[in-house]
Amino acid sequence: MNAPFASSLPVTASPLWQMLSAYEVGPVDANLSFTQRLARENGWSAAHAERVFEEYRRFLYLAATAPHAVTPSDAVDQAWHLHLTYTRDYWDRLCADVLGRALHHGPTKGGRAEGERFFEQYALTLRSYEAAFGPAPEDIWPDARRRLRVDPQARRVHPREVLIIPRRAAWLALLLIIVGLMLWRLL
Repeated sequence: MNAPFASSLPVTASPLWQMLSAYEVGPVDANLSFTQRLARENGWSAAHAERVFEEYRRFLYLAATAPHAVTPSDAVDQAWHLHLTYTRDYWDRLCADVLGRALHHGPTKGGRAEGERFFEQYALTLRSYEAAFGPAPEDIWPDARRRLRVDPQARRVHPREVLIIPRRAAWLALLLIIVGLMLWRLL
């Protein structure tokens, strides 16, 4: 299968990639850096947030160089959403100075046709990623089925507002309660 796009230069030699790899979001003197905030707002470790930010940079490279529209992974989308809140940094530094053009975030309009479009677009994004950077890390870039069929069924919850119990533990606890009630009735 042919790669969705190819460049004569390796990505690391590209002036765009060199600017993106040096790019940091927000003021350098902030008490809470972009990646610290990304970690805090998503419940991620600092190391994972750093990895996601690196993948966000790669997504930005693809958005600027692939000959097709690109779709981010959920984790990368979280970085993109947070970056959009840094409006001056996003529009004045990233878009104007680094990318040289606007990069708008367009959510789905919903419906089956849009779902199929985003599925294909995400699959193309993964192929373009592999052509540019090699295999994508699966913990940040899951396959298209997981990204667009399974994960959208998930809900974001605040751990201070809910008790999260793994299904296995819940079923085991229910079984123990039932057995305990049955034994108690026998006594």
